[in-house]
Amino acid sequence: MASPRFLTLADVAEVLNTSSAQVYALVRRGDLPAIKIGGRGQWRVESEQLEQFIERMYAETRTFVDEHPYVEAAERPEP
Repeated sequence: MASPRFLTLADVAEVLNTSSAQVYALVRRGDLPAIKIGGRGQWRVESEQLEQFIERMYAETRTFVDEHPYVEAAERPEP
């Protein structure tokens, strides 16, 4: 069976191993594109958008790590 095109915020939270509230915050900030559907305005995230978000987060993490290399406490310069 093919995976669904659209996911609920709870589905996205499960994939990302986080809370629905955190996913809602990502959507409301515009970090994770989503649509509102139906009379009750339920949020849905397209599977492809979720995959693109994950790729962006990997890229941002790589950039952060490159710009902030891990240094053991013994190797840190004195202030």
